[in-house]
Amino acid sequence: MPFPGDEHTGTRIAHHRKRAGLTQRGLAQRVPYSYSLLTQVESGHKPASPDLVAAVAKALSIDVTALTGQPYVTELQQDRLAALVRPIREALDLYDLGADPAITPRPTPQLVAAADGLCQLVRATRLHDAAVDLPDTIAEITTAAYRSPSSVLWAALSSTYRTAHDLAVKLGYYDLSTVALDRMDWAASRASDPLLSAVRQYMRALVYFREGEYTIGQRLVASGHGLLELSPETRERQAVAGQLHLGASVIAARAEDADAVTAHLAEAKSYAKRVGEATDVHWLSFGPTNVRLHTVSAHVEMRHYGEALRQAAKVRIPKDWPASRAAHFYVDQARAQMEAGRTEAALKSIVTARKLAPQQTRYHSGARETIRSLIHLSRRTPDTLDHLAAWVGL
Repeated sequence: MPFPGDEHTGTRIAHHRKRAGLTQRGLAQRVPYSYSLLTQVESGHKPASPDLVAAVAKALSIDVTALTGQPYVTELQQDRLAALVRPIREALDLYDLGADPAITPRPTPQLVAAADGLCQLVRATRLHDAAVDLPDTIAEITTAAYRSPSSVLWAALSSTYRTAHDLAVKLGYYDLSTVALDRMDWAASRASDPLLSAVRQYMRALVYFREGEYTIGQRLVASGHGLLELSPETRERQAVAGQLHLGASVIAARAEDADAVTAHLAEAKSYAKRVGEATDVHWLSFGPTNVRLHTVSAHVEMRHYGEALRQAAKVRIPKDWPASRAAHFYVDQARAQMEAGRTEAALKSIVTARKLAPQQTRYHSGARETIRSLIHLSRRTPDTLDHLAAWVGL
C-alpha cells in the first residue's frame, strides 16, 4: 500500500542528495548504510530510522530537521502552539536587559514553585499550558534575580530556560533549543550550581546525538562528569551522574560501541541501586525504571530488535511515572515491534503513546516514521491507523 502524501523523510533525502550533486550510490558510500536500504528509504518502502537520518544529514552537511520536516507547522497551528513560540523566543533573547520596571515579582518561594510547575507540565506533556506560562515566568524570575540576586533565584531561572529547551525539542524547534541551553548555562553559572551545569551538558550531548555527532556527545558527557567533581557527594549528584551514564549509553549505541553501552548501563544501574526512583531530582526521572527504559532504547539504536523486545517485556512503569518518558518508551517499543514484523503490537504501542502524551507523540518524528511504515506494511489499513495517520498530518 502506498504512503499517504507525496512528501516524507525519504523524498527529502532524495531532494537534498540531488542538490549536493550525489547519486544514490554516491551517498551510500558516505554513510554506514547500504545502497539498497537507501533506495528503499527514498522510495518510502522502508522507514527512515533516526540513526540513518542523522548519518545522511551529517554527510550532506545539513540539519536533521531539513530531512524530518520539523517543525510540523500545520499541526502546530491546529493545536494553537505555533503562535506561542515567538514569545518564548523573545523571552530568551531579552535575558540581558535586566529588571523589567513594569513587573512586581512574587516572593522567591512562589517563583521557585512556578519554575518547578513548568517542569511538571512538560513531564505531563501539557505542552500548550507550559508554553503559555513560560515567557511571563521567565520575565518575572529574571526581574527578581536582577533586583535581589540569589543562588535560588538564578537556579530557578536556569530551570525555566531548561523548560524552554524541552519545549523547543518536543515541538521541533532545534535552533531555539540551542539558544535555551546557552541561557540555561548563563543562569546556572550565576547560581554557582555545578549540578545544573552538568545537566545542561547532558542535554547538549543529546543535541549532538540527534545530529549524528557522537564523539562530541561523548565529550560533553565527560565534561558533565567533570563538573560533578565540584559538587559534594549527595543523592542529587548521584542521580545526575547516573543520568549522564544513561545518555552516554544511547550515544554509544548509535555509535555501535556495544562494550561502551554495557559499561555505561552498568554504571547507571549501580547509581540507581543507591538512589532509587529519583523523579524529583532535576526532573531527570533517574532510577531503576529509567535504566530499564534506556536498556531498551540502546538495543533499538543498535538495531537489536529482538533483544529490545525481550528487555521491554521486563519493564514495569510506575503509575506516577512522567507521561513524557513513558510515551517515549512506547514509541521505541513500537519501532522494535514493527521491525520484528509485529505490526499489530506496534500499532497498539503507538496508540498507547498517544493516550499517554498526545501532543508529544504528534510531533515525534520517530512516531511519524513508524506510523508511515505501518501503513506501508498493512494490506488493509485499520481504521485506528488511518486515524493516527490523519492525526499526525500524513
